[in-house]
Amino acid sequence: MDRPAALVPHHYVALGGRGPEDVVADSRGRVLTGLEDGRIVRLDGVTDPAAARVEVLAETGGRPLGLELLADDRLLVCDADLGLLRVDLSDGTVRILADSVAGEPLRFASNVVALSDGTLYFTVSSRRYPLDQWIGDLVEHTGTGRLLRLAPDSEAPDVLLEGLQFANGLAVSGDESFLVIAETGARRLTRYRLTGPRAGESEPFVENLPGMPDNLWRAGKDGPVWVSLAGPRVPPLELLHRAAPAVRRGVARLAVRAPYRPTGMIGVLAVDDDGTVIHHMARRHSGFRFVTSVCRTGDHLILGSLWEHGVAVCEAPAPK
Repeated sequence: MDRPAALVPHHYVALGGRGPEDVVADSRGRVLTGLEDGRIVRLDGVTDPAAARVEVLAETGGRPLGLELLADDRLLVCDADLGLLRVDLSDGTVRILADSVAGEPLRFASNVVALSDGTLYFTVSSRRYPLDQWIGDLVEHTGTGRLLRLAPDSEAPDVLLEGLQFANGLAVSGDESFLVIAETGARRLTRYRLTGPRAGESEPFVENLPGMPDNLWRAGKDGPVWVSLAGPRVPPLELLHRAAPAVRRGVARLAVRAPYRPTGMIGVLAVDDDGTVIHHMARRHSGFRFVTSVCRTGDHLILGSLWEHGVAVCEAPAPK
């Protein structure tokens, strides 16, 4: 992978709450995100910190993570506590689309995409650890992540893929022939085929990423998939993953009790539908930490974070 270009935040915009875990941009350049206290907010004028305005659109009552904008002024929300939700942005009404799968409560839903036929696909990061103990899953390397599908007019999701290492961000190819899944615990992107003779099969798409991938975002079918890197590669962790399950479980129990502070490394990638990395941007020592999402609006990249109390605004790279 080429030497990364500089990822330098020009300014920050506070949101009045912590943890804008996923950021998405609408057609007017406004940025939507969910906060730790359950609020869904919209940020207008993000590129001008003096004029930026924050508007509360809804409250889920849980912990919103991944978001997906729909064309009819509605928003899909993966809520770590409540399941898969749909929010009407005109009046803030919240509807639960799915809160269980195969008789099991749906917890730690992470990211969602909607296809043109109305089918929804979404990820579950872990079936063993809740959001506030996410580090335990990365340490234990449980492989309990899932890819789920919710068909139109259905209330029961189907399990399409299991055994994922902390399934996280999700994006669809421009022709809707496959999905791209971020496996944070494996430092890779995985392709799940939706059409063709190999439909239903999965395979590595981009491996050995320079950091741990989190949320994915793309503006449209012609744009690249943007990948946030929540943290750097950790060789001792990868060595631990080769240890016996009992050893990993023991270390995980310690990890969830230890105080956590993210490193200053931040990074993002842009990948095309052939799996080619067309942009790689990074910074080793940043005041803005734990970048869990990225989206683009105009000439700027907007960075979200599970850790911070606002978003960072960076200059976007020139198109390739």
